[in-house]
Order: sequence, then structure tokens, then C-alpha cells
Amino acid sequence: MASAPGSPVRVRFCPSPTGNPHVGLVRTALFNWAFARHHQGTLVFRIEDTDAARDSEESYTQLLDAMRWLGFDWDEGPEVGGPHAPYRQSQRMDIYKDVAEKLLAAGHAYRCYCSQEELDSRREAARAAGRPSGYDGHCRDLSDAEVEGYKAEGRAPIVRFRMPDEAITFTDLVRGEITYLPENVPDYGIVRANGAPLYTLVNPVDDALMEITHVLRGEDLLSSTPRQIALYKALTELGIAKEIPAFGHLPYVMGEGNKKLSKRDPQSSLNLYRERGFLPEGLLNYLSLLGWSLSADQDIFTIDEMVAAFDVSDVQPNPARFDLKKCEAINGDHIRLLPVKDFTERCRPWLKAPAAPWAPEDFDETKWQAIAPHAQTRLKVLSEITDNVDFLFLPEPVLDEASWAKAMKEGSDALLVTAREKLDAADWTSPESLKEAVLAAGEAHGLKLGKAQAPVRVAITGRTVGLPLFESLEVLGKEKALARIDAALARLTA
Repeated sequence: MASAPGSPVRVRFCPSPTGNPHVGLVRTALFNWAFARHHQGTLVFRIEDTDAARDSEESYTQLLDAMRWLGFDWDEGPEVGGPHAPYRQSQRMDIYKDVAEKLLAAGHAYRCYCSQEELDSRREAARAAGRPSGYDGHCRDLSDAEVEGYKAEGRAPIVRFRMPDEAITFTDLVRGEITYLPENVPDYGIVRANGAPLYTLVNPVDDALMEITHVLRGEDLLSSTPRQIALYKALTELGIAKEIPAFGHLPYVMGEGNKKLSKRDPQSSLNLYRERGFLPEGLLNYLSLLGWSLSADQDIFTIDEMVAAFDVSDVQPNPARFDLKKCEAINGDHIRLLPVKDFTERCRPWLKAPAAPWAPEDFDETKWQAIAPHAQTRLKVLSEITDNVDFLFLPEPVLDEASWAKAMKEGSDALLVTAREKLDAADWTSPESLKEAVLAAGEAHGLKLGKAQAPVRVAITGRTVGLPLFESLEVLGKEKALARIDAALARLTA
């Protein structure tokens, strides 16, 4: 079933514009994009928007925006065009109607007049008898008189594809050879009673007309593959398709409780990761690990390294579990790989309203440039920057009461008095000098540096954890730092 030797690779990514893009969809897009780029092939971006009740223009716009944010480019599709335009199925209805008529005329399809009640009744009877409960072929070979009788009743038929009475075997690029017996793949609908084409028709027809060589898609669509292969054979006979593409079905992405990650799961929304400040390269690095790996001992790599190494035959068939903590950790690694200048610019959305809690006029660019290299070593996601640097730009630190209770033990007031004296005499152009001042204060009270700096940190930043203390002191400046220690002492002695 693989494409002919030497055929240029042509793959497609064909989402439906329903709701927000989710990470499972992104993983599918990534594998198709990487496969196309690895083989110097063509990526076709196609929009499957034939479901008017669910599709929306807003979701369509979000899809394009998501692709651009992730860094995916496409060779044919919306905003790019191409020889097989249009690339929105809602604009291709005449094509599907024409193909359906040709399938009917050639005997590959037929009109089915069964009502839903009749179908349900026969399915229940089949189940009770232990037989397959799929469509039983009732309308496959109706006589002219039977057809006229149904028409007289005013029945509106659907169009069904006539499956061949033979086993269908294909080699899945991920799962190996798979065989479906005919009793498990009954005739299926391709056009609704109102004339609207179904996914089962439009998807293979578009793949055929757009000369797709490899179909890489989710495991949930595996059961539809024998139907599509049979349809491809019919389309080839009619001169509509040139060849049957190779199929590769990607493993499920699992969420909490080892259930398939769905659009309804909060952690599946791509928008969530954008809003939290995941880097596209960090998120894509993690998503690539959901079923594939660069090597056994390397989890962190660039998108270019992935493209150079990606082979769909290396994708594992077993379900992959989405681990948010690992995703965050990998994203943090990518944040640290950024040039500092790039990092400072990528943080901008969180340094200004409405994300930032400080007034715009209180933001100090010089202080931001000075603290950025230290912040870069600490973040897992860019949105964490606000809590890490707010002490620099707010008039007073945001005090975390739990941190205060933890750091301000008995004797902390005396320690802070000594620390203030030492810091007042220190060189504020040297973090090492500031460290020596706090170290000396701790020694004066029988404390090691870790214990001594905790009250100072809370007085300065409001929290027990954060950026390196002595570099933070230097950037904040002597006047503000000593004033904050005075305020902490006033609270302790009140």
C-alpha cells in the first residue's frame, strides 16, 4: 500500500475548525510536518469544514494562528494556494457530488432507503443472534419496483459505498500488517439523505485528487482505513486516484486516569500552553516524545534535529501519556537555551498590562535587562516571570504570609538589624560583597548563610524562594533594599 518508489512525498494535515486547537492535533501536525520536511516533500494544509453545525470561522482563524505560532509552514493550503485549490472542503461540494454520481453510475455505490428505525431494529436482531451488527446490505440489490415503492413513500435515500466481499490487508507504517475481514467492514454511508457528503467520502476523495502519498493520522481512525482503501480502488478504476497512499496510525495521547486525552480535558488546549508561556520549540519537543524519540538518552533537541532524524517507522504504536510536569521541565530547558536577548523579548507580554501587576511607569528597562539572565535560569514557563521580578517594579513586595511565617523565626529582628548594618557598609556594585555582608550577619548570630538569608529574602521579595538573592539586591538598589528591611523590622517589632 506504500506509495510508488520514487514518488515525491505528499502528506496532509486536515483538521476540522471546531473549538480550540488541542495538543493531540498539534502532535499529528508535527509528525506530518516533520515527515514532509525530512523527505523534502510537500505538506498540504486542508480544512475539513463540511459540518456546518460545528464548524466556525473563529476556529478556522485560530487554526491558522496556531500553525503560525508553532512555526509550521505549509506548501499548499489556505493563504498559500496551490494546484489543487480550494483547500476548504466547504468550497469543494461540486467535486464531491460529481464523484458520488460516478461511483453510483459504476456500481461502486448505491442508494439506501432504510429508515433509522429499521436499521436499529435489524441491528438489535443481529446482536441477539450473535451476528455482526453492521449494515446488512438490505438495499444493495433492490429491484426497480422496490425502489419505486420507497420513492412513493417519500423516503429520501442516503448513498452507501459497496464494500467488496473480500479481506482487506494493508501494512501500517506504525503497526505493521493488518487484515480486516469483510464481515467486519460493512457497506457505509458516503452521502447524507439531504445530499451533503460525509467525511467517509470527502476525505479520501481530497487525498486522491491532491495526490497524497502518506496518510499519518490518529489511531482512532484506524478502523476506517479498510473502507478508504476499498474506496481508493474504486477511485483508481474511475481514473480519479493514481495510487493508494501508505497509512500510518499514530498512538493515542492519554490524559489523567489513562483515558484518551480529549478536547474537553483542560490540559489539552493549545491556548492554555500559549497563555502560560510555553515556547513553541519546548512544547513541540515534548509532543514529539509522545510516540517517538530522537535517541534513548536524549530528550532535549531542536526542531531541526527532529526533522533530520524523523522516520515514521520509528513511531511506537503504544499509547503515550501526557505528563505536564515533564512538559514543563523540557520547556524550561528550552528557555535556558535561548539567547538572553531573545529571552528578554519573549517575556514582554507578561511584563506589561494586563499580565503585569505594576503600573507601566514603574517598569524599569535597565533593571529588567540586568535581572533577565538570572531569571532565565529559573523559569519553566514564561508566565512565571511576573512573580519572579515583581519585587523590582512594585512599590512594596507582595508578601506571602506563609513565607513570612517560615522565615521570620525568633531572633529574626536582631539578625535583620545586623544584616542592615553590614549591607549599608557593603559595595552595592558587587553581589559577592552583598553575600559577604549577609554571611557576616549570620555568623554574628550563629547562623549559616542559608538560615541568615531567608529573612532578608522575605523582607526584599516577600517570598522564601525566587531569583538569586544577592544579584536581586544589586539590581533593586541600596536605597529600596534597606527601606524594605526597615519595613520588615517595623512589622516584627510592632
